[in-house]
Amino acid sequence: MEPSRIAVAGASGLIGSALVRSLTTDGIEVVRLVRRPPRGPGEVRWDPGSGRVDAAGLAGCDAVVNLAGAGVGDRRWTAAYKARIRDSRVQGTTALARTIAAMDRPPAVFVNGSAIGFYGGTGESAVDESAPAGEGFLPGVCVEWEAAAAPAREAGVRTVFPRTGLVVARGGGAWGKLFPLFKAGLGGRLGDGRQYWSFVALHDEVAAIRHLLRREDLSGPFNLTAPQPRTNAEITAAMGRVLHRPTPFPVPAAVLRTVLGEMSGDILGSARVLPTRLQESGFRFAFPEIDGAIRAAL
Repeated sequence: MEPSRIAVAGASGLIGSALVRSLTTDGIEVVRLVRRPPRGPGEVRWDPGSGRVDAAGLAGCDAVVNLAGAGVGDRRWTAAYKARIRDSRVQGTTALARTIAAMDRPPAVFVNGSAIGFYGGTGESAVDESAPAGEGFLPGVCVEWEAAAAPAREAGVRTVFPRTGLVVARGGGAWGKLFPLFKAGLGGRLGDGRQYWSFVALHDEVAAIRHLLRREDLSGPFNLTAPQPRTNAEITAAMGRVLHRPTPFPVPAAVLRTVLGEMSGDILGSARVLPTRLQESGFRFAFPEIDGAIRAAL
Protein backbone atom coordinates (compact mmCIF):
# COMPACT_ATOMS: atom_id res chain seq x y z
CA MET A 1 0.00 0.00 0.00
CA GLU A 2 1.37 3.40 -0.96
CA PRO A 3 1.85 5.97 1.82
CA SER A 4 -0.71 8.77 1.92
CA ARG A 5 1.57 11.52 3.31
CA ILE A 6 5.17 11.70 2.14
CA ALA A 7 7.95 14.13 3.04
CA VAL A 8 10.42 14.83 0.22
CA ALA A 9 13.85 16.42 0.53
CA GLY A 10 15.31 17.60 -2.76
CA ALA A 11 11.81 18.26 -4.12
CA SER A 12 13.06 20.98 -6.49
CA GLY A 13 15.61 18.76 -8.24
CA LEU A 14 15.18 16.80 -11.46
CA ILE A 15 13.96 13.57 -9.85
CA GLY A 16 12.35 15.20 -6.84
CA SER A 17 10.16 17.55 -8.84
CA ALA A 18 9.03 14.72 -11.12
CA LEU A 19 8.25 12.52 -8.12
CA VAL A 20 6.26 15.29 -6.42
CA ARG A 21 4.22 15.87 -9.60
CA SER A 22 3.48 12.16 -9.86
CA LEU A 23 2.44 11.84 -6.22
CA THR A 24 0.26 14.94 -6.08
CA THR A 25 -1.44 14.02 -9.36
CA ASP A 26 -2.57 10.83 -7.64
CA GLY A 27 -3.87 12.71 -4.62
CA ILE A 28 -1.00 11.88 -2.26
CA GLU A 29 -0.10 14.63 0.20
CA VAL A 30 3.49 15.82 -0.14
CA VAL A 31 5.45 17.77 2.44
CA ARG A 32 8.51 19.51 0.98
CA LEU A 33 11.62 20.01 3.08
CA VAL A 34 13.00 23.51 2.45
CA ARG A 35 16.03 25.45 3.70
CA ARG A 36 14.20 28.82 3.81
CA PRO A 37 11.29 29.78 6.10
CA PRO A 38 8.22 27.67 5.15
CA ARG A 39 5.58 29.42 3.07
CA GLY A 40 2.71 27.17 3.98
CA PRO A 41 1.61 23.95 5.68
CA GLY A 42 3.06 21.88 2.84
CA GLU A 43 6.63 22.87 3.73
CA VAL A 44 8.95 21.91 6.58
CA ARG A 45 12.16 23.70 7.50
CA TRP A 46 15.45 21.86 7.61
CA ASP A 47 19.13 22.79 7.68
CA PRO A 48 21.16 19.74 6.68
CA GLY A 49 24.47 21.49 7.29
CA SER A 50 23.71 22.02 10.96
CA GLY A 51 21.74 18.81 11.34
CA ARG A 52 18.45 20.52 12.19
CA VAL A 53 15.09 19.20 10.98
CA ASP A 54 11.65 20.35 12.13
CA ALA A 55 10.54 16.99 13.50
CA ALA A 56 7.06 18.31 14.28
CA GLY A 57 6.55 18.97 10.59
CA LEU A 58 7.27 15.30 9.81
CA ALA A 59 4.63 14.09 12.25
CA GLY A 60 1.99 12.06 10.44
CA CYS A 61 4.22 11.31 7.43
CA ASP A 62 4.12 7.67 6.38
CA ALA A 63 7.36 7.99 4.41
CA VAL A 64 10.39 10.23 3.97
CA VAL A 65 12.19 10.40 0.62
CA ASN A 66 15.61 12.05 0.55
CA LEU A 67 16.86 13.07 -2.90
CA ALA A 68 18.88 16.11 -1.81
CA GLY A 69 22.49 16.62 -2.91
CA ALA A 70 24.71 18.93 -4.96
CA GLY A 71 24.79 18.03 -8.65
CA VAL A 72 27.73 15.79 -9.54
CA GLY A 73 27.99 17.22 -13.05
CA ASP A 74 27.17 20.84 -12.26
CA ARG A 75 30.73 22.09 -11.83
CA ARG A 76 34.37 21.12 -12.23
CA TRP A 77 35.51 18.94 -9.35
CA THR A 78 37.65 21.26 -7.29
CA ALA A 79 38.53 20.14 -3.78
CA ALA A 80 35.88 22.50 -2.43
CA TYR A 81 33.16 21.21 -4.75
CA LYS A 82 34.02 17.59 -4.03
CA ALA A 83 33.54 18.37 -0.36
CA ARG A 84 30.18 19.93 -1.19
CA ILE A 85 29.09 16.85 -3.18
CA ARG A 86 29.92 14.64 -0.21
CA ASP A 87 28.67 16.88 2.60
CA SER A 88 25.36 17.72 0.93
CA ARG A 89 24.54 14.01 0.86
CA VAL A 90 26.05 12.72 4.08
CA GLN A 91 24.99 15.62 6.30
CA GLY A 92 21.44 15.69 4.94
CA THR A 93 21.01 11.94 5.34
CA THR A 94 22.45 12.04 8.86
CA ALA A 95 20.10 14.83 9.89
CA LEU A 96 17.01 13.06 8.55
CA ALA A 97 17.96 9.62 9.86
CA ARG A 98 18.61 10.91 13.38
CA THR A 99 15.40 12.91 13.39
CA ILE A 100 13.36 9.95 12.16
CA ALA A 101 14.94 7.63 14.74
CA ALA A 102 14.04 10.00 17.58
CA MET A 103 10.36 10.38 16.63
CA ASP A 104 7.70 8.78 18.85
CA ARG A 105 5.91 7.61 15.70
CA PRO A 106 8.49 7.49 12.92
CA PRO A 107 7.53 7.00 9.28
CA ALA A 108 7.26 3.42 8.09
CA VAL A 109 9.85 3.85 5.34
CA PHE A 110 12.89 5.98 4.60
CA VAL A 111 13.87 6.04 0.92
CA ASN A 112 17.33 7.57 0.78
CA GLY A 113 18.84 8.34 -2.60
CA SER A 114 22.11 6.80 -3.72
CA ALA A 115 23.76 6.23 -7.10
CA ILE A 116 25.40 3.60 -9.26
CA GLY A 117 28.62 5.51 -8.60
CA PHE A 118 28.74 3.07 -5.66
CA TYR A 119 30.28 0.46 -7.98
CA GLY A 120 32.89 2.67 -9.61
CA GLY A 121 34.19 1.54 -13.00
CA THR A 122 33.14 -1.99 -13.91
CA GLY A 123 34.52 -2.13 -17.45
CA GLU A 124 32.61 -4.65 -19.55
CA SER A 125 31.62 -6.70 -16.50
CA ALA A 126 27.97 -6.48 -15.50
CA VAL A 127 27.29 -5.96 -11.79
CA ASP A 128 24.18 -5.92 -9.65
CA GLU A 129 23.37 -5.15 -6.02
CA SER A 130 25.49 -8.08 -4.81
CA ALA A 131 28.69 -6.37 -6.00
CA PRO A 132 30.95 -4.57 -3.50
CA ALA A 133 31.72 -0.89 -3.58
CA GLY A 134 34.32 0.28 -6.07
CA GLU A 135 37.30 2.52 -5.45
CA GLY A 136 37.60 6.27 -5.89
CA PHE A 137 35.77 9.45 -5.00
CA LEU A 138 32.20 8.59 -6.05
CA PRO A 139 32.18 5.08 -4.54
CA GLY A 140 33.48 6.56 -1.31
CA VAL A 141 30.73 9.18 -1.29
CA CYS A 142 28.04 6.56 -1.93
CA VAL A 143 29.31 4.31 0.87
CA GLU A 144 29.22 7.18 3.37
CA TRP A 145 25.87 8.39 2.01
CA GLU A 146 24.18 5.04 2.60
CA ALA A 147 25.91 4.47 5.93
CA ALA A 148 24.56 7.80 7.21
CA ALA A 149 21.03 6.32 7.16
CA ALA A 150 21.95 3.81 9.88
CA PRO A 151 20.09 5.55 12.74
CA ALA A 152 16.76 5.17 10.93
CA ARG A 153 17.42 1.55 10.00
CA GLU A 154 18.56 0.70 13.54
CA ALA A 155 15.36 2.27 14.89
CA GLY A 156 13.35 -0.27 12.89
CA VAL A 157 12.39 1.98 9.98
CA ARG A 158 12.38 0.18 6.62
CA THR A 159 15.26 1.82 4.77
CA VAL A 160 15.73 1.65 0.99
CA PHE A 161 18.59 2.91 -1.19
CA PRO A 162 17.66 3.55 -4.85
CA ARG A 163 21.02 3.58 -6.63
CA THR A 164 20.14 5.72 -9.62
CA GLY A 165 21.83 5.56 -13.01
CA LEU A 166 22.06 8.26 -15.69
CA VAL A 167 18.57 9.74 -15.92
CA VAL A 168 17.34 10.37 -19.45
CA ALA A 169 15.52 13.70 -19.17
CA ARG A 170 15.53 17.12 -20.78
CA GLY A 171 15.31 19.08 -17.56
CA GLY A 172 18.66 18.34 -15.96
CA GLY A 173 21.48 15.90 -15.36
CA ALA A 174 23.83 14.67 -18.07
CA TRP A 175 21.09 14.34 -20.68
CA GLY A 176 19.90 17.88 -20.02
CA LYS A 177 23.27 18.98 -21.42
CA LEU A 178 23.38 16.43 -24.22
CA PHE A 179 20.03 17.19 -25.83
CA PRO A 180 20.87 20.77 -26.98
CA LEU A 181 24.18 19.60 -28.47
CA PHE A 182 22.60 16.75 -30.41
CA LYS A 183 19.69 18.90 -31.57
CA ALA A 184 22.24 21.35 -32.97
CA GLY A 185 23.99 18.53 -34.83
CA LEU A 186 27.05 18.79 -32.59
CA GLY A 187 26.68 15.50 -30.76
CA GLY A 188 29.16 12.66 -30.90
CA ARG A 189 30.66 9.82 -28.93
CA LEU A 190 32.85 10.63 -25.94
CA GLY A 191 36.31 9.11 -25.93
CA ASP A 192 36.39 5.72 -27.65
CA GLY A 193 32.66 5.26 -27.03
CA ARG A 194 33.08 1.75 -25.62
CA GLN A 195 32.23 2.72 -22.05
CA TYR A 196 28.87 1.49 -20.77
CA TRP A 197 26.28 4.00 -19.62
CA SER A 198 23.62 2.58 -17.33
CA PHE A 199 20.62 4.79 -18.06
CA VAL A 200 17.06 5.06 -16.80
CA ALA A 201 14.12 7.01 -18.19
CA LEU A 202 12.82 9.65 -15.79
CA HIS A 203 9.38 8.02 -16.00
CA ASP A 204 10.84 4.69 -14.84
CA GLU A 205 12.92 6.37 -12.13
CA VAL A 206 9.80 7.87 -10.56
CA ALA A 207 7.78 4.68 -11.02
CA ALA A 208 10.54 2.64 -9.36
CA ILE A 209 10.71 4.96 -6.34
CA ARG A 210 6.95 4.67 -5.92
CA HIS A 211 7.26 0.88 -6.25
CA LEU A 212 9.83 0.90 -3.42
CA LEU A 213 7.55 3.07 -1.31
CA ARG A 214 4.59 0.71 -1.78
CA ARG A 215 6.28 -2.61 -1.22
CA GLU A 216 6.56 -3.13 2.52
CA ASP A 217 8.82 -6.17 2.07
CA LEU A 218 11.61 -4.31 0.25
CA SER A 219 14.68 -2.78 1.89
CA GLY A 220 18.34 -2.19 1.17
CA PRO A 221 19.90 -1.24 -2.20
CA PHE A 222 18.10 -1.35 -5.54
CA ASN A 223 19.72 -0.36 -8.83
CA LEU A 224 17.44 2.04 -10.72
CA THR A 225 18.82 1.43 -14.20
CA ALA A 226 17.27 0.04 -17.36
CA PRO A 227 17.92 -3.70 -17.82
CA GLN A 228 20.06 -3.24 -20.94
CA PRO A 229 22.94 -0.78 -20.43
CA ARG A 230 24.38 0.57 -23.67
CA THR A 231 27.78 1.85 -24.69
CA ASN A 232 28.32 5.53 -25.27
CA ALA A 233 28.71 4.84 -28.99
CA GLU A 234 25.35 3.01 -29.05
CA ILE A 235 23.69 5.82 -27.14
CA THR A 236 25.22 8.40 -29.50
CA ALA A 237 23.77 6.50 -32.46
CA ALA A 238 20.36 6.31 -30.74
CA MET A 239 20.36 10.06 -30.08
CA GLY A 240 21.09 10.64 -33.77
CA ARG A 241 18.28 8.29 -34.83
CA VAL A 242 15.63 9.74 -32.55
CA LEU A 243 16.55 13.37 -33.13
CA HIS A 244 17.26 12.89 -36.86
CA ARG A 245 20.63 14.57 -36.53
CA PRO A 246 24.12 13.58 -37.62
CA THR A 247 26.62 12.66 -34.89
CA PRO A 248 29.93 13.50 -36.57
CA PHE A 249 31.98 15.06 -33.79
CA PRO A 250 33.66 12.59 -31.42
CA VAL A 251 35.21 14.24 -28.38
CA PRO A 252 38.70 12.84 -27.69
CA ALA A 253 39.40 11.64 -24.17
CA ALA A 254 42.29 14.08 -23.82
CA VAL A 255 39.98 17.02 -24.51
CA LEU A 256 37.49 15.82 -21.92
CA ARG A 257 40.23 15.52 -19.33
CA THR A 258 41.43 19.05 -20.10
CA VAL A 259 37.96 20.58 -19.94
CA LEU A 260 36.40 18.58 -17.12
CA GLY A 261 39.36 17.57 -15.00
CA GLU A 262 38.79 14.69 -12.58
CA MET A 263 35.10 14.49 -13.45
CA SER A 264 36.06 13.24 -16.93
CA GLY A 265 36.94 9.91 -15.34
CA ASP A 266 33.28 9.38 -14.49
CA ILE A 267 32.21 10.14 -18.08
CA LEU A 268 34.92 8.02 -19.70
CA GLY A 269 34.57 5.22 -17.17
CA SER A 270 32.38 2.21 -17.86
CA ALA A 271 29.61 1.17 -15.46
CA ARG A 272 27.52 -1.79 -16.62
CA VAL A 273 24.91 -2.01 -13.87
CA LEU A 274 21.87 -4.29 -13.81
CA PRO A 275 18.61 -3.83 -11.82
CA THR A 276 18.44 -7.42 -10.59
CA ARG A 277 16.66 -6.87 -7.27
CA LEU A 278 14.21 -4.38 -8.78
CA GLN A 279 13.15 -6.80 -11.49
CA GLU A 280 12.98 -9.71 -9.05
CA SER A 281 10.56 -7.62 -6.98
CA GLY A 282 8.18 -7.49 -9.94
CA PHE A 283 8.93 -4.03 -11.29
CA ARG A 284 8.43 -3.63 -15.05
CA PHE A 285 10.16 -0.91 -17.03
CA ALA A 286 8.05 1.17 -19.38
CA PHE A 287 11.16 2.20 -21.35
CA PRO A 288 13.76 -0.58 -21.12
CA GLU A 289 15.49 0.39 -24.40
CA ILE A 290 17.50 3.55 -25.01
CA ASP A 291 15.49 4.72 -28.04
CA GLY A 292 12.26 4.62 -26.06
CA ALA A 293 13.85 6.40 -23.09
CA ILE A 294 15.04 9.21 -25.36
CA ARG A 295 11.61 9.53 -27.00
CA ALA A 296 9.97 9.61 -23.56
CA ALA A 297 12.23 12.51 -22.56
CA LEU A 298 11.11 14.43 -25.64
